[in-house]
Amino acid sequence: MLEIFIGAYCVYFLVNFYTTFMQIDYIQKAKKQTAVILTPSKYIIAGNYATKSQKVSLLSTIYDFVIFFLWIGFGLGILDDLTISYHGWQKAVIFIDSFIIINWILGLPFELYTTFKLDKEFKFSNMTPALYIKDTIKTGILFLLFGSAVIAGLSFIIENFPTWWIWGFIFIFAIIIIINMVYPIVRDKMYDKFSPLEDKVLEEKIKKLLDSVGFKSSGVFSVDASKRDNRLNAYFGGLGKTKRVVLFDTLIEKLTHNELLAVLGHELGHFKNGDIIKNIATMGFVMFVFFAIFGNLPDELFLQLHLNKEPYSIILVFLMFSPILSFFLMPLISALSRHNEYAADEFGSNLATKDDLVNALLKLANENKSFPLSHPLYIFFHFSHPPLVERLKELGYNGAGIGAIKDEDEALKQSCEV
Repeated sequence: MLEIFIGAYCVYFLVNFYTTFMQIDYIQKAKKQTAVILTPSKYIIAGNYATKSQKVSLLSTIYDFVIFFLWIGFGLGILDDLTISYHGWQKAVIFIDSFIIINWILGLPFELYTTFKLDKEFKFSNMTPALYIKDTIKTGILFLLFGSAVIAGLSFIIENFPTWWIWGFIFIFAIIIIINMVYPIVRDKMYDKFSPLEDKVLEEKIKKLLDSVGFKSSGVFSVDASKRDNRLNAYFGGLGKTKRVVLFDTLIEKLTHNELLAVLGHELGHFKNGDIIKNIATMGFVMFVFFAIFGNLPDELFLQLHLNKEPYSIILVFLMFSPILSFFLMPLISALSRHNEYAADEFGSNLATKDDLVNALLKLANENKSFPLSHPLYIFFHFSHPPLVERLKELGYNGAGIGAIKDEDEALKQSCEV
């Protein structure tokens, strides 16, 4: 049985490695061609950033492959011996917490390089060591308190219910719903500063837009995202009474009112089309299938891993192998997601105008230095959103005219001539 899981992991590794390698080669060739979507200077910058970040991803994939086999070979046995004096939910909490913390430490070099070297080089990250440490401590506390409680709860269910995988699914699915409800509150209290919009004219326009489609929220807020990152973004957070509209301060600074409304119109398209409910239902179905699989594994698998079939080892196998199943399901889920994105674009462009949405997408791409072209195979496995080129084409953008953003050097030259 273990051979099947290892074989699946090797296929997962090879596909991930190959698609990333093809993406790097594709971008290196594409960035030598005439710029599309982005200004010429930012097209090159975006290509360089995409290439470097994909190389980091490639190294990380190889590194994770090695770490996986170190765990399988002897790491799990050593960790099992170190926690041998614990039993039941205590064993599960200590074993799984240790496994997750060790993996986080092993992956820390890649995280630090991306945050403090790569993203700094391309002027994305504003993260300071002090803020990083503060965020890490807060996240660690949340994980140790609430993550451990969830592990303990799932362990109790595994120990006490013959059909534990059904009740375990219900328990974890309920936890995920609760997390989505309280996420904005946690972000507000522990990480970011949520403030009412200072621009009351914009706030009134947004409220009218929300009312026009029947979207009820607890408010419209600006978040000081720029203290960590310069990228532009906005989202609808929370569920039920905790729903709120959140705009990054960077987005408010760079987009006009009409462009902001077009972006929010796109998000409202997901709401109006029922995409949020569809995504929750899809996630629930996939999770149920996962619990059904991992809840009925033969004892042979655990013997081959030199572990007892107990709550801690069942949770461990779930954590180690569910990402593999997720990866191979993603092409189907992502294809549905890409379809929903086109529909949301159409809805958003009708709430505002196509010109406003096109201009907003162009600015987002330029400010976020998002390389607009990708290898088809990479898109198939990794993209939950359609390539920007395709989205703009659907909106009728032909690469010139409406909202065309000039290169900074060219714009400066023209202003001097005037």
